[in-house]
Formats: sequence, C-alpha cells, structure tokens
Amino acid sequence: MKKLFLVLITMVLGASVYAQNQITLEDFTVKRSFAASRIGGLRPSANGERYMALSPTRRQIIEYSYKSGLPVDTIINLDELKSDISEIENYSINSTGTWMLIQTKTIPIYRRSFTAEYYIYEFRNRDIMPLSENGAQSAATFSPTGEKIAFARNNNLYIHDLRFHSEIQITKDGKRNEIINGIPDWVYEEEFSCNKAFEWAPDGSALAYVKFNEKDVKEFDMAMYGALYPRNYTYKYPVPGEANSKVSVHVYDCFDRTTFKMEIGEDTNVYVPRIRWTRDPKRLAIFKLNRRQNKLELLSANVRTGESSVMYREENRYYINNDNFDAYTFTPDGQSLIVINESNGYRQLQQYSLTGKLQKSITPAKYDVIDFYGFDPVKGMYYYSSYEEGALEKHVYCVDSRGVKRKLTPKDGWNEVSFSSNFAYYIVNNSSNERLPNTTLYSTAKGRQLRVLVDNRALEEKIATYVMPKKEFTTFKAADGVTELNGWVMKPTHFDEGKKYPVLITQYSGPYSQSVQNMWSVDWLNYVAEQGVVVVCVDPRGTGGRGEAFGKCTYMQLGKYESDDVIATAKQLSAMSWVNGDKIGIWGWSYGGFMASLCTLKGNDLFSMGIAVAPVTNFRFYDSIYTERYMREPGENGDGYDLNSPINYVDNFKRGSLLLIHGTADDNVHVGNTYELAEALTQADKQFDMVIYKDRNHSIFGGNTTKQLYQRFVNYIKANLLH
Repeated sequence: MKKLFLVLITMVLGASVYAQNQITLEDFTVKRSFAASRIGGLRPSANGERYMALSPTRRQIIEYSYKSGLPVDTIINLDELKSDISEIENYSINSTGTWMLIQTKTIPIYRRSFTAEYYIYEFRNRDIMPLSENGAQSAATFSPTGEKIAFARNNNLYIHDLRFHSEIQITKDGKRNEIINGIPDWVYEEEFSCNKAFEWAPDGSALAYVKFNEKDVKEFDMAMYGALYPRNYTYKYPVPGEANSKVSVHVYDCFDRTTFKMEIGEDTNVYVPRIRWTRDPKRLAIFKLNRRQNKLELLSANVRTGESSVMYREENRYYINNDNFDAYTFTPDGQSLIVINESNGYRQLQQYSLTGKLQKSITPAKYDVIDFYGFDPVKGMYYYSSYEEGALEKHVYCVDSRGVKRKLTPKDGWNEVSFSSNFAYYIVNNSSNERLPNTTLYSTAKGRQLRVLVDNRALEEKIATYVMPKKEFTTFKAADGVTELNGWVMKPTHFDEGKKYPVLITQYSGPYSQSVQNMWSVDWLNYVAEQGVVVVCVDPRGTGGRGEAFGKCTYMQLGKYESDDVIATAKQLSAMSWVNGDKIGIWGWSYGGFMASLCTLKGNDLFSMGIAVAPVTNFRFYDSIYTERYMREPGENGDGYDLNSPINYVDNFKRGSLLLIHGTADDNVHVGNTYELAEALTQADKQFDMVIYKDRNHSIFGGNTTKQLYQRFVNYIKANLLH
C-alpha cells in the first residue's frame, strides 16, 4: 500500500511539473508577462504626514495618509475636468499648495531631454489651462515661493507669473547649434546626467542659469531615411581632444529684470556640471570642474556683482565621479556643506564649513555611499544608502552627529527608498534574487513596518506556474589570479551535471557600473537559459560598489583589465565538467558591446560567438566628457585608446562568429563605430555578420523592432552555441 501511495504522489507531482507553462521570448519582448507592479508617481506631501501617487490609469492623483495607509483626498481627477489631457505623465505642486503643474504629451529629444505640453491647475477654482500657448516647453519648474514657473523653449528661458498669467522671455540669444540657455548641451546631458541647467533662488527673487556657447563644437550629421532623399540631422558632438561648449553662468533678477554674469575664471576649457543656490539668496554656488575632471572647485558667487571665491576644493589622482554632484547639500542653517568625497578611497559623506574646512566625516568606514537623502536638523540625523553589506546589497541607514548609526532596511537585497518630507516615514521598494519587488511603509522613529503597500503576490503566483530558470550567485577569479569578481550563473531548469552545456556570458563592464546585484529580475536571458544555454554574468575590475582601488584601476586603459577578467572567467568556465569549452559566447550592448567585440577577438581561442550591439570600437570616436574622464585626451594617451580597441585585434579572429548590430540614428554611440570595425574585419579578410536598423537610436526600439531584434539574438545564439 505504501509503495502504491508513493507511486501516486510521484505521478501527481510529475503531472504538476508537466502542466507548468513554458516561458516564451514574447513574454519578455512583447507581452511584459512578468512585469512587477510599483507605485507610480510617488511624491511626499509638504506636511510630512501624507504622500501622493498616480492611479493606475494615470488620470487621478490620490493622497494617502502615512499613518493609516488610507486615501484621504483626490488631488486631481481628469475625468471631472474639461481638459484634453489623456494622462498625467509627471506632476509637481507648488510650495503653497495652490497650483499644480502637469506634464503630458512628452516627446523625447535625447536620453533625458524632452519637450512637453505643461498645464497649470488651480486648486481653489479647479481651473486648468496651458502653461503657454506659444509652443511646447521643457523642464518647467515652480519657484520656491510658488508664484512663478520657469521653463525653456527653443534654447531660451521664460518665466510665467501665476498671479497675472504673464509670460516673460528672459533670454533672446538662443539659437540651435549655437547658443543654449538653461538646458544642457548634448554631452552635458549625457555625461553629467542632467536635463536642466537653471535654478531658482531660495526666495524666488532670481533665476540662475548656465549658457552654453557651442559654436566651436564640431557638428555631427546623421542621415534620416524614409524619403527619396535622406534628411540630415545635425547636432553638436565633441569627441576627445576637440572643442567643447564654452559655458558661462548668469543670474536674472526677477524684480529689476537685469542679468548679471558670474565670474568663473579666465580658463574657458572647463565644465560647470551643476549650479546650486546656497541658503542665502545673494550667494550662488557654482561647480567648476577642470577638463581632466580631477579637480573640482565650488565657487561662491555674489549674484549682484558676479564676484566669486572658492568655498570648497577637491582633487583626485584619477578623476572625480560625476555621481557625486547631486549629493552636495547646504545644511538648513546655511553654515555647512555636505558632500560625497573619495579622499580615503571610498565614497564617503563629509561635512565642511563654507570656508572649505573639514568639520567631520559622517560615514568614515570603508564602504561606498550610494545616495544621500538629506539631513534632518531637528533630530540631527543624516540619511543615506551604501554598500556596507557588500556590493550586491543596497541598504539605507541613518546616523547622528555622534556617529550612532541605525539600519533602516531590514530585508536583504536591493532597497530603493522615498522619505516623507519630515523624515518621519519612509517607503521601501525591496527585492532580492529570490523575492519579487514589494513596497512597504515604515516608521522612522521605531524602524517598524506599518504596512505593505504593494506585494506582487498575484505575479508571484503566476510565475510559480511557469518553468523559470533562476540565478545562483558565485565568484570568479580576476586575471590577476587573486581578486574575487562577483558573478551569477543561470542554468536550465532541468540541468544535468553529467552533460556539457554551451555558455553565454552577459556583462556591461563599464566604469562603476554593476550587473551583479541581489535584486529581482527576469528577462530574455531566462528564456535563453531554458533553451539549454548556461547564462553567466560577471562584474570585472573597474565596476562599482567596491571602492576606488577596484573601480578606478582601469584608468587610462579602458577595456584592458575588463576584457582580461572576462576572458579569465571564460577560462574558468571552460574547465568545469558541465561546460562545452568549444561553445562559449558573449554578448553586450554599448560598453557591453565594446567588451563583447573586444573579448571575441582578443580571446578568440575561448569565444566561439560574440554579439555586439551599438558598440564603441575605439574611444577616439566617443564623446569628450565620458572618454577623457577615464582616458585623458588622445594626445596624452594614444596607446590607451588604440591598444584596447577591438579594431586592433581583427587578425585574432580565426574561429567562430561575430554579429555587429547598430541603429543608424544612434546619437550616443554613432553607427560609424560599427562601420569602422566592419571595415577592419573586411580588410583582414574575416567573415562576420552585421545588421543595421534604419533610423533607430541607441536603444533600437520602435514598432516591431524590439521583438525582431531579440528574436535575432536568440536565433544567432541557437545557431552558434546549440548546433
């Protein structure tokens, strides 16, 4: 009887497994079958006791109580208004709670820049009207007093006065490909991660802005197809060693309508990656970075005279990370400056006087700080996230002025946090490799969970009905034989130790990037694994989360250590009993495409297949700010540029297959990168594959493109690794 019972149980379990759904490529590329739910448009309310969020339809904004978790008000409901707005894409509320700014019909320009139609909604009268009738706008922003809105249009700046509904144009020299006011040029936007270069004074009395003079920057032409004669799209794109925009800083006085130019020094070959007002409306802080990006000065400028002096100075023997700039915060009393500084080899929070004297190190331990959320002067508490528990985990902490620290995120994995305006509450979006994203509300004082806002339980139950390969974290040895590299391995669900499997290495590998993190993710690579390919990911030297010595060792020679380490990883994999050493492939996009092409050629004795999407093939072709930060100018480091270019290794290509993919309208990594490598391979009499997508940008999407592109990836992997 017992034996019969075991047989029946086995049959039932077998039938259950057999009945599970098989994942398809379309689940990831078209259907988004496993997309997790999150709170959209989350904003803390001004009073500290409530937060706002968009409804699923994006036509309502609901306000909730932190304490009860219940909705307490509908801030706006488009269904009840006479408006042409189909959905709320972004929004903000002024400081007095009298007006809302709604962004809709957004049209991207580059990665961060856009034009949009903005509407202003008055709560008292429930009136809604366009911000401007004179054309689409960009970066519309309330003044701190809530009475005005500044915005950009056609390279000029405007101010809308809500009291009189008047529009004033405050700059008039804006001209495409020559002068830009208040909006960054292409290379600033891309490499300093900003889409706005103007800031309101704290009392709303003035508007400071950066003017970009890009007349001397060389133009880049992209042919846009679709007509009998292609149209040329021309924009300014500085490559390493060539002229950048000349920048100047100006302050417009809203009362007397005069503009003053701020002093930033005689050297015009510098960057101004940020401007930030001090707590004093008469003093503007200007970030001045030298072209090599290893010396930063924070200037304090008198906005009525333009005179400036240095309040803080920082130097680095390699370069200053551009991720540090947004952390700079003036304390509420206006007497101190909080920064992220790497002087001890790690990204640490430090506090300085306004004369540049170090007052204290807020986070002195040897780990990298990720985000600085702010300082609560009432409790004397600093809030930040860091890699204190290793590069795979992001946790959030608070620390007081005596150095007493408390961890605020109890769950392992990756934690993204939004604090209430008074830091009394915080909302955590947490996930791990084993746990789907969940959004939870906590009380800061007690660190106590108040309630779960989003649990994704339905998605969890859905995924349980599918056969889904999972990642297993591991480590590999770097090429130096000593350094441990973080990685993961994803095997087919019915993996058999007695068989030999092909391997696909996925990576990005760029400076301070991370591909190996303890967070939830499922994508097309899960499908690849289920086809019978072991997928492996590795973060080589030069990636993030492990301090300056690890992250900046690639300085002056991008690609060398990263490719050495990925090749070393492939060697270690080939020695494993379950790996078919003749079938190891690699793929990557952008910097990852650079690495995929370099490793396929440089390590051709190991790699039998490479897929390089939108690859940089020589950093001489890429933009000035990014490249010179890590490589200096070509005149100083020609070998660093050329010796680590995949073009230099085409003669190594003796076996296997290489697929190059690019979009012709890629404004970031130009298609010429792929053409140059293709030409070098052609002249070396090497066979390769290449696919070009008409009028597609760096993301190569639009219409049916995504589905077709990823099917091409899968077909190439199957043809070269599974057959």
